[in-house]
Amino acid sequence: MSLITLFSAPKPFTDLHIAMIQRNAIKSWTLLPNVEVILLGEEEGLAEVAHELGVKHIPDVERNANGTPLISSMFRLARENSNSDLLCIVNADMVLMSDFVEAARRSYMLRDQYVLLSQRWDYDITSPINFAEGWVSWLREDVKKQNQLHRPAGSDFFLFPKSCYQDIPNFIIGRAGWDNWMIYKARKENWAVIDCTASVMIVHQNHDYSHLPGAKPHYDHPDTNENIRLAGGQANVRYTILDSTHQLADGKLIRPKMTSLRFTRKFELFLRAAFFFLPETMVENIVRPRRWKKRIIKLFSK
Repeated sequence: MSLITLFSAPKPFTDLHIAMIQRNAIKSWTLLPNVEVILLGEEEGLAEVAHELGVKHIPDVERNANGTPLISSMFRLARENSNSDLLCIVNADMVLMSDFVEAARRSYMLRDQYVLLSQRWDYDITSPINFAEGWVSWLREDVKKQNQLHRPAGSDFFLFPKSCYQDIPNFIIGRAGWDNWMIYKARKENWAVIDCTASVMIVHQNHDYSHLPGAKPHYDHPDTNENIRLAGGQANVRYTILDSTHQLADGKLIRPKMTSLRFTRKFELFLRAAFFFLPETMVENIVRPRRWKKRIIKLFSK
C-alpha cells in the first residue's frame, strides 16, 4: 500500500508544449517513493501516456455542460480507487521531487486532520526533462537561477488525509475559486493548514492559456463565476497560503511569523466579520487589499 495517491485531470496532449510539460510532471511523480498515480479523464492522448508511464487511468470522470471535469467526481474516484492514507490533487504541470514525499510523511506524523500546500516556483522550460541520474540537482539549480517564487496566491496541490474533504461541491477544474475554497474549508473545520514552502520545491512549468476560450486566464472564464457561487461567495475564495495556520520547517510545525502581508490579511478577515450585515459587494469594496493600496497611493500622491 502506498502512502500517497496523487490524482490529476490533465489537459489533452494535442498542444506540443502542454504535452511536453505534462509528460515531465507525470514522469516525475512516477519516480517518487511510496506513491501511486491516478490520471482522470478521456482527453486525447491521456490513455496512451498513462499506459506508457505505467500509471492508473480512469476515464469516466463526471463533467459540466461544457465538458470540463468536476472536482467532486475527481475526489470521489480517487477515494474509491486508492488504498493510500493520504490523497493529493495536483495540477498536471507540476514537477515533484522526493522532498515532497518527506514533507507529506512528516505532516502525517504530526497531525491527524490537515491540508498541506506550498508556494510554487515558476519555471520557463522549452524541452523535455532528462530524468537521468542527477536530474533533481540539475533542476533545482536551474529553477533557482530563474528565481521565480510565485506569490502566496493560487495553490497547485492539496495533500490531505483520506478522512478530510468528503463533501466537495461540483467545482470545475481549471477555473479559479475552488483552490481558495479548499483553504477556507480547512480553516472552517479547524484543520491545520500547513505551508511547506520552506521544506519543499514545487516546480510549475510555465505555459500560456491557449487551451481556454480566447486564450484568457481562468480568472476571466465564465465557469469561474460558478465556482465562486458554489464556494459560497467572494469571501470564501479570498483564502490563500497567507491563511495557513502552520509552517513546516526543518521537520517541525511552527506558527507563521507575522509579516505585513499576513497582518493585512488578518485585518481583512476582521473587517469581514465586523461588517457581516452588509451586502457582499459592499463588503468587498471595504476590505479588498488591492483597493487599500490604490487609496494609499492616491493619498500620498496628492
